[in-house]
Amino acid sequence: MSATAMQEPVRTYYQEPVSTSFLCSFKVLFSTCTNPNDPSNFPKNPALKQSFYGIAYTPLGSQLPDCGSSLTEVIEDIQLLSQLTTSIRLYGADCNQSSLVLAAIQATQVNMGVYLGNYPAVDDNGTAYERQRGEIQTALQTYGASNVLGVTVGNEFILDYITEAGQTDPNGSAGQQAAAMLIPWIQDTRSMLASLNLGKTLPVGNADAGSYFNTQVLEAVDYGMSNVHPWFANQSITDAAAWTASFFQTTNADFAATLPNNPKMYIAETGWPTNTSQFNYNPNDGVSLASVPNLQIFIDTFVCQANQNGTGYFFFEYCDEPWKATTYGGVEGYWGLFDSNKNFKNLTIPTCSI
Repeated sequence: MSATAMQEPVRTYYQEPVSTSFLCSFKVLFSTCTNPNDPSNFPKNPALKQSFYGIAYTPLGSQLPDCGSSLTEVIEDIQLLSQLTTSIRLYGADCNQSSLVLAAIQATQVNMGVYLGNYPAVDDNGTAYERQRGEIQTALQTYGASNVLGVTVGNEFILDYITEAGQTDPNGSAGQQAAAMLIPWIQDTRSMLASLNLGKTLPVGNADAGSYFNTQVLEAVDYGMSNVHPWFANQSITDAAAWTASFFQTTNADFAATLPNNPKMYIAETGWPTNTSQFNYNPNDGVSLASVPNLQIFIDTFVCQANQNGTGYFFFEYCDEPWKATTYGGVEGYWGLFDSNKNFKNLTIPTCSI
Protein backbone atom coordinates (compact mmCIF):
# COMPACT_ATOMS: atom_id res chain seq x y z
CA MET A 1 0.00 0.00 0.00
CA SER A 2 1.26 3.46 -0.85
CA ALA A 3 -0.04 6.97 -1.09
CA THR A 4 0.28 6.75 -4.85
CA ALA A 5 -2.05 3.79 -4.90
CA MET A 6 -5.23 5.77 -4.33
CA GLN A 7 -4.82 9.15 -5.96
CA GLU A 8 -8.48 8.77 -6.30
CA PRO A 9 -8.76 6.30 -5.26
CA VAL A 10 17.98 -20.62 2.89
CA ARG A 11 14.82 -22.04 4.36
CA THR A 12 14.32 -23.44 7.84
CA TYR A 13 11.62 -26.02 8.60
CA TYR A 14 10.54 -26.17 11.62
CA GLN A 15 12.52 -27.68 14.38
CA GLU A 16 12.38 -24.36 16.18
CA PRO A 17 11.03 -24.97 19.69
CA VAL A 18 7.97 -23.00 20.68
CA SER A 19 8.65 -20.88 23.74
CA THR A 20 6.33 -21.84 26.56
CA SER A 21 6.77 -18.67 28.57
CA PHE A 22 5.12 -16.21 26.18
CA LEU A 23 1.95 -18.26 25.97
CA CYS A 24 1.06 -17.16 29.50
CA SER A 25 2.60 -13.70 29.33
CA PHE A 26 0.58 -11.59 26.91
CA LYS A 27 0.74 -7.86 27.51
CA VAL A 28 -2.44 -8.20 29.57
CA LEU A 29 -3.66 -11.55 30.90
CA PHE A 30 -7.37 -12.21 30.87
CA SER A 31 -7.49 -15.87 31.86
CA THR A 32 -5.25 -18.51 33.33
CA CYS A 33 -3.23 -20.52 30.86
CA THR A 34 -3.57 -24.05 32.23
CA ASN A 35 -1.18 -25.76 29.84
CA PRO A 36 1.67 -23.51 28.68
CA ASN A 37 3.08 -26.33 26.54
CA ASP A 38 -0.02 -26.28 24.34
CA PRO A 39 -0.30 -23.26 21.97
CA SER A 40 -3.99 -24.06 21.51
CA ASN A 41 -4.57 -23.12 25.16
CA PHE A 42 -4.10 -19.36 25.39
CA PRO A 43 -5.63 -16.38 27.22
CA LYS A 44 -8.49 -14.60 25.51
CA ASN A 45 -8.89 -10.84 25.46
CA PRO A 46 -12.55 -9.89 26.05
CA ALA A 47 -11.98 -6.66 24.10
CA LEU A 48 -11.50 -8.70 20.92
CA LYS A 49 -14.48 -9.95 18.93
CA GLN A 50 -14.56 -12.09 15.82
CA SER A 51 -16.38 -9.42 13.81
CA PHE A 52 -13.98 -8.88 10.88
CA TYR A 53 -14.37 -10.74 7.60
CA GLY A 54 -10.59 -10.75 7.24
CA ILE A 55 -7.44 -8.92 8.29
CA ALA A 56 -4.30 -8.07 6.33
CA TYR A 57 -1.27 -9.55 8.08
CA THR A 58 2.48 -9.26 7.69
CA PRO A 59 4.62 -10.95 10.37
CA LEU A 60 6.97 -8.40 11.91
CA GLY A 61 10.52 -8.99 10.74
CA SER A 62 9.57 -10.70 7.50
CA GLN A 63 11.51 -8.41 5.17
CA LEU A 64 14.72 -9.43 3.44
CA PRO A 65 17.56 -9.53 4.23
CA ASP A 66 16.96 -9.62 7.99
CA CYS A 67 14.17 -12.22 8.23
CA GLY A 68 13.54 -11.78 11.95
CA SER A 69 10.20 -13.59 12.20
CA SER A 70 9.99 -16.57 14.53
CA LEU A 71 7.43 -19.30 15.01
CA THR A 72 6.92 -18.16 18.60
CA GLU A 73 6.01 -14.64 17.48
CA VAL A 74 3.75 -15.83 14.67
CA ILE A 75 1.93 -18.19 17.05
CA GLU A 76 1.19 -15.22 19.29
CA ASP A 77 -0.05 -13.27 16.27
CA ILE A 78 -2.37 -16.08 15.19
CA GLN A 79 -3.72 -16.41 18.72
CA LEU A 80 -4.64 -12.71 18.68
CA LEU A 81 -5.89 -12.67 15.09
CA SER A 82 -8.12 -15.69 15.70
CA GLN A 83 -10.06 -13.61 18.22
CA LEU A 84 -10.87 -11.06 15.49
CA THR A 85 -11.37 -13.06 12.29
CA THR A 86 -11.26 -16.43 10.58
CA SER A 87 -9.44 -15.19 7.47
CA ILE A 88 -6.12 -13.45 6.88
CA ARG A 89 -4.11 -12.54 3.81
CA LEU A 90 -0.36 -12.43 3.37
CA TYR A 91 1.45 -10.21 0.88
CA GLY A 92 4.59 -12.20 0.15
CA ALA A 93 6.41 -15.41 0.98
CA ASP A 94 9.94 -14.28 1.82
CA CYS A 95 11.44 -15.19 5.19
CA ASN A 96 9.36 -18.37 5.51
CA GLN A 97 6.10 -16.46 6.00
CA SER A 98 3.93 -19.14 4.43
CA SER A 99 5.41 -21.97 6.47
CA LEU A 100 5.45 -19.98 9.70
CA VAL A 101 1.79 -19.03 9.39
CA LEU A 102 0.60 -22.52 8.46
CA ALA A 103 2.66 -24.04 11.26
CA ALA A 104 1.20 -21.53 13.73
CA ILE A 105 -2.38 -22.20 12.64
CA GLN A 106 -1.88 -25.92 13.09
CA ALA A 107 -0.15 -25.47 16.46
CA THR A 108 -2.91 -23.24 17.83
CA GLN A 109 -5.72 -25.32 16.27
CA VAL A 110 -7.73 -22.17 15.59
CA ASN A 111 -10.30 -21.75 12.85
CA MET A 112 -8.23 -19.74 10.38
CA GLY A 113 -7.85 -19.66 6.62
CA VAL A 114 -5.06 -17.81 4.84
CA TYR A 115 -4.50 -16.41 1.37
CA LEU A 116 -0.81 -16.96 0.70
CA GLY A 117 0.98 -14.27 -1.30
CA ASN A 118 3.74 -13.93 -3.87
CA TYR A 119 5.01 -10.34 -4.09
CA PRO A 120 7.07 -10.09 -7.31
CA ALA A 121 9.22 -7.07 -8.12
CA VAL A 122 8.80 -5.10 -11.33
CA ASP A 123 12.51 -4.83 -12.10
CA ASP A 124 14.29 -8.13 -11.35
CA ASN A 125 13.31 -10.39 -14.28
CA GLY A 126 11.23 -12.65 -12.06
CA THR A 127 13.82 -13.37 -9.37
CA ALA A 128 11.51 -12.44 -6.49
CA TYR A 129 8.63 -14.36 -8.04
CA GLU A 130 10.68 -17.54 -8.42
CA ARG A 131 12.10 -17.30 -4.91
CA GLN A 132 8.67 -16.91 -3.33
CA ARG A 133 7.15 -19.58 -5.56
CA GLY A 134 9.61 -22.02 -4.02
CA GLU A 135 8.70 -20.88 -0.51
CA ILE A 136 4.99 -21.38 -1.18
CA GLN A 137 5.55 -24.77 -2.76
CA THR A 138 7.59 -26.01 0.19
CA ALA A 139 5.04 -24.70 2.69
CA LEU A 140 2.23 -26.55 0.94
CA GLN A 141 4.27 -29.73 0.69
CA THR A 142 5.08 -29.52 4.39
CA TYR A 143 1.79 -28.37 5.91
CA GLY A 144 -0.82 -29.16 3.27
CA ALA A 145 -3.59 -26.89 2.03
CA SER A 146 -6.36 -27.45 4.56
CA ASN A 147 -5.97 -23.90 5.91
CA VAL A 148 -5.16 -22.25 2.57
CA LEU A 149 -7.86 -20.24 0.81
CA GLY A 150 -5.88 -19.22 -2.28
CA VAL A 151 -2.62 -17.83 -3.59
CA THR A 152 -2.36 -14.17 -4.60
CA VAL A 153 0.26 -13.37 -7.24
CA GLY A 154 1.24 -9.71 -7.36
CA ASN A 155 0.55 -6.79 -5.05
CA GLU A 156 0.20 -3.40 -6.75
CA PHE A 157 2.39 -4.74 -9.55
CA ILE A 158 0.52 -2.87 -12.28
CA LEU A 159 0.50 0.33 -10.23
CA ASP A 160 4.24 0.14 -9.58
CA TYR A 161 5.11 -0.73 -13.17
CA ILE A 162 3.10 1.99 -14.87
CA THR A 163 4.14 4.57 -12.27
CA GLU A 164 7.80 3.86 -13.02
CA ALA A 165 6.95 4.27 -16.70
CA GLY A 166 5.34 7.65 -16.04
CA GLN A 167 1.88 6.44 -17.07
CA THR A 168 -1.49 6.20 -15.32
CA ASP A 169 -3.65 3.90 -17.47
CA PRO A 170 -3.48 0.24 -16.35
CA ASN A 171 -4.61 -0.79 -19.83
CA GLY A 172 -2.15 1.47 -21.65
CA SER A 173 1.15 0.38 -23.14
CA ALA A 174 2.97 0.07 -19.81
CA GLY A 175 0.01 -1.71 -18.26
CA GLN A 176 0.02 -4.23 -21.10
CA GLN A 177 3.76 -4.79 -20.64
CA ALA A 178 3.19 -5.41 -16.94
CA ALA A 179 0.33 -7.79 -17.68
CA ALA A 180 2.58 -9.72 -20.07
CA MET A 181 4.89 -10.35 -17.13
CA LEU A 182 2.24 -11.03 -14.52
CA ILE A 183 -0.09 -13.38 -16.40
CA PRO A 184 2.57 -16.08 -17.04
CA TRP A 185 3.38 -16.05 -13.32
CA ILE A 186 -0.31 -16.52 -12.52
CA GLN A 187 -0.47 -19.43 -14.96
CA ASP A 188 2.76 -20.89 -13.61
CA THR A 189 1.39 -20.74 -10.06
CA ARG A 190 -1.70 -22.66 -11.16
CA SER A 191 0.50 -25.32 -12.74
CA MET A 192 2.67 -25.58 -9.63
CA LEU A 193 -0.37 -25.98 -7.39
CA ALA A 194 -1.87 -28.64 -9.64
CA SER A 195 1.38 -30.60 -9.59
CA LEU A 196 1.25 -30.88 -5.80
CA ASN A 197 -1.97 -32.95 -5.81
CA LEU A 198 -3.29 -31.07 -2.79
CA GLY A 199 -6.71 -32.67 -2.84
CA LYS A 200 -8.43 -29.43 -3.77
CA THR A 201 -8.07 -26.72 -6.37
CA LEU A 202 -6.75 -23.52 -4.86
CA PRO A 203 -7.88 -20.30 -6.56
CA VAL A 204 -5.17 -17.97 -7.84
CA GLY A 205 -5.69 -14.23 -7.70
CA ASN A 206 -4.09 -10.81 -7.97
CA ALA A 207 -4.09 -7.71 -5.76
CA ASP A 208 -3.70 -4.12 -6.90
CA ALA A 209 -4.76 -0.60 -6.12
CA GLY A 210 -8.44 -0.07 -6.75
CA SER A 211 -8.06 1.99 -9.93
CA TYR A 212 -5.14 0.05 -11.39
CA PHE A 213 -6.45 -3.37 -12.38
CA ASN A 214 -5.46 -4.44 -15.86
CA THR A 215 -8.38 -6.09 -17.65
CA GLN A 216 -6.31 -8.94 -19.08
CA VAL A 217 -4.95 -9.72 -15.63
CA LEU A 218 -8.45 -9.82 -14.15
CA GLU A 219 -9.50 -12.15 -16.95
CA ALA A 220 -6.65 -14.49 -15.99
CA VAL A 221 -7.45 -14.86 -12.26
CA ASP A 222 -10.04 -16.51 -10.06
CA TYR A 223 -10.26 -13.52 -7.74
CA GLY A 224 -9.08 -9.94 -7.43
CA MET A 225 -8.14 -8.06 -4.28
CA SER A 226 -8.53 -4.29 -4.41
CA ASN A 227 -6.80 -1.76 -2.16
CA VAL A 228 -9.42 0.88 -1.36
CA HIS A 229 -8.23 3.62 0.99
CA PRO A 230 -10.47 6.57 1.82
CA TRP A 231 -7.54 8.29 3.54
CA PHE A 232 -5.53 8.49 0.32
CA ALA A 233 -8.65 9.51 -1.59
CA ASN A 234 -8.88 12.54 0.74
CA GLN A 235 -12.25 11.51 2.13
CA SER A 236 -13.43 12.83 5.46
CA ILE A 237 -13.89 10.27 8.20
CA THR A 238 -17.65 10.86 8.11
CA ASP A 239 -17.75 9.89 4.42
CA ALA A 240 -15.01 7.25 4.49
CA ALA A 241 -17.05 4.07 4.92
CA ALA A 242 -19.72 5.00 2.39
CA TRP A 243 -17.10 6.08 -0.13
CA THR A 244 -15.20 2.81 0.31
CA ALA A 245 -18.29 0.72 -0.31
CA SER A 246 -19.37 2.77 -3.32
CA PHE A 247 -15.92 2.91 -4.91
CA PHE A 248 -15.37 -0.83 -4.55
CA GLN A 249 -18.78 -1.74 -5.91
CA THR A 250 -18.75 0.54 -8.94
CA THR A 251 -15.05 0.41 -9.84
CA ASN A 252 -14.20 -3.20 -9.03
CA ALA A 253 -17.12 -5.54 -8.32
CA ASP A 254 -19.46 -4.30 -11.05
CA PHE A 255 -16.69 -4.29 -13.65
CA ALA A 256 -15.47 -7.77 -12.74
CA ALA A 257 -19.01 -9.07 -13.17
CA THR A 258 -18.88 -8.07 -16.86
CA LEU A 259 -15.83 -10.26 -17.56
CA PRO A 260 -16.22 -13.78 -18.97
CA ASN A 261 -14.58 -15.39 -15.93
CA ASN A 262 -16.46 -13.19 -13.41
CA PRO A 263 -13.63 -13.15 -10.84
CA LYS A 264 -14.65 -12.85 -7.21
CA MET A 265 -13.63 -9.43 -5.90
CA TYR A 266 -12.47 -8.59 -2.40
CA ILE A 267 -11.29 -5.42 -0.71
CA ALA A 268 -7.64 -6.26 -0.05
CA GLU A 269 -6.96 -3.26 2.18
CA THR A 270 -9.08 -0.67 3.85
CA GLY A 271 -8.76 1.08 7.18
CA TRP A 272 -7.70 4.33 8.78
CA PRO A 273 -4.29 5.43 10.14
CA THR A 274 -3.87 6.37 13.78
CA ASN A 275 -0.70 8.46 13.67
CA THR A 276 1.88 10.00 11.36
CA SER A 277 5.62 10.50 11.50
CA GLN A 278 7.38 13.76 10.70
CA PHE A 279 9.45 12.04 8.03
CA ASN A 280 7.70 12.68 4.71
CA TYR A 281 4.82 14.21 6.64
CA ASN A 282 2.27 15.86 4.38
CA PRO A 283 -0.22 18.09 6.21
CA ASN A 284 -2.56 17.80 3.23
CA ASP A 285 -2.60 14.00 3.30
CA GLY A 286 -6.05 13.70 4.79
CA VAL A 287 -9.17 15.77 5.30
CA SER A 288 -9.58 14.16 8.73
CA LEU A 289 -6.94 13.37 11.32
CA ALA A 290 -4.97 10.17 11.53
CA SER A 291 -6.07 9.14 15.01
CA VAL A 292 -7.41 6.29 17.09
CA PRO A 293 -10.82 8.00 17.52
CA ASN A 294 -11.15 8.27 13.74
CA LEU A 295 -10.17 4.63 13.28
CA GLN A 296 -12.96 3.86 15.75
CA ILE A 297 -15.41 5.81 13.60
CA PHE A 298 -14.33 3.91 10.49
CA ILE A 299 -14.68 0.57 12.26
CA ASP A 300 -18.13 1.55 13.53
CA THR A 301 -19.37 2.69 10.12
CA PHE A 302 -17.72 0.10 7.87
CA VAL A 303 -17.32 -3.34 9.47
CA CYS A 304 -20.87 -4.43 10.30
CA GLN A 305 -22.32 -2.80 7.19
CA ALA A 306 -19.81 -4.59 4.96
CA ASN A 307 -20.59 -7.87 6.70
CA GLN A 308 -24.30 -7.31 6.17
CA ASN A 309 -23.73 -6.51 2.49
CA GLY A 310 -21.68 -9.68 1.97
CA THR A 311 -18.53 -7.76 1.06
CA GLY A 312 -15.32 -9.72 1.46
CA TYR A 313 -12.67 -7.42 2.89
CA PHE A 314 -9.33 -7.56 4.68
CA PHE A 315 -9.04 -4.82 7.25
CA PHE A 316 -5.70 -3.02 7.13
CA GLU A 317 -4.05 -4.08 9.30
CA TYR A 318 -3.13 -6.33 12.23
CA CYS A 319 -0.41 -4.19 13.85
CA ASP A 320 1.71 -1.12 13.21
CA GLU A 321 4.87 -1.70 11.15
CA PRO A 322 7.77 0.50 12.33
CA TRP A 323 9.92 -0.25 9.28
CA LYS A 324 7.35 1.52 7.09
CA ALA A 325 7.47 4.60 9.29
CA THR A 326 11.24 4.85 8.90
CA THR A 327 11.33 3.86 5.22
CA TYR A 328 8.31 5.72 3.83
CA GLY A 329 7.26 8.09 6.60
CA GLY A 330 3.91 9.80 6.89
CA VAL A 331 1.08 7.53 7.99
CA GLU A 332 2.53 4.37 6.42
CA GLY A 333 3.59 2.74 9.69
CA TYR A 334 0.43 3.36 11.71
CA TRP A 335 -2.52 1.38 10.39
CA GLY A 336 -2.67 -1.40 12.97
CA LEU A 337 -5.45 -2.45 15.30
CA PHE A 338 -2.51 -3.21 17.59
CA ASP A 339 0.65 -1.19 18.04
CA SER A 340 4.00 -2.71 17.07
CA ASN A 341 4.32 -4.27 20.54
CA LYS A 342 0.98 -6.04 20.04
CA ASN A 343 -0.87 -3.85 22.51
CA PHE A 344 -4.48 -3.47 21.41
CA LYS A 345 -5.26 0.17 20.71
CA ASN A 346 -8.01 1.98 22.60
CA LEU A 347 -10.75 0.63 20.36
CA THR A 348 -14.14 -1.00 20.77
CA ILE A 349 -14.93 -3.79 18.33
CA PRO A 350 -18.60 -3.93 17.36
CA THR A 351 -20.53 -7.16 17.66
CA CYS A 352 -21.76 -8.36 14.29
CA SER A 353 -21.88 -11.62 12.38
CA ILE A 354 -19.89 -12.30 9.23
